[in-house]
Amino acid sequence: MADLIVQAAVKDQLTDHNVSSDFYDALDGEVKDLLADAAQRAEDNDRKTVQSRDL
Repeated sequence: MADLIVQAAVKDQLTDHNVSSDFYDALDGEVKDLLADAAQRAEDNDRKTVQSRDL
């Protein structure tokens, strides 16, 4: 089950669409990958602070 995203917030943004139950898990996986990539970029630039430019 998704643990990084808030399902109600996602549903609120997609008001004109139905959302399948597996969408939340897939979105959660994408967010995890995005965060890992951002953290790696910060580390590669000798920073411990992840910044918006790391996205």
